[in-house]
Amino acid sequence: MTVKECYEQIGGNYCDVMSRLRTDERIARFLGKVAEDKSMELLENSLRVRDMEEAFRAAHTVKGVCMNLSLTDLFVAAEKMTEALRGRAEYGDDLVPLFEELKKQYERTVTGIRALSAE
Repeated sequence: MTVKECYEQIGGNYCDVMSRLRTDERIARFLGKVAEDKSMELLENSLRVRDMEEAFRAAHTVKGVCMNLSLTDLFVAAEKMTEALRGRAEYGDDLVPLFEELKKQYERTVTGIRALSAE
């Protein structure tokens, strides 16, 4: 799989990230860091214990990484989660579907990244 094919599979914008990072090797290296990052795990744990401030920070980190790497589908889900958590003091059931969508997009993205790394 090429980096471009990976971006097509995971719902990213290859042309945008290429304009910023300039080489497939550099893009692949940064994508590998996404799969190793613990922000999604931190978000899930923070939601479980209902620590809204920490959950916001974790979601915001995921959103920023996605924006920088043009991971469009994951960015959209992370942005929705981030905005739902912004300034929030208490947990609400409205967060459940947002987190489920974010987790689905995250797993799709990481699966694609790992497939790229395996080649």
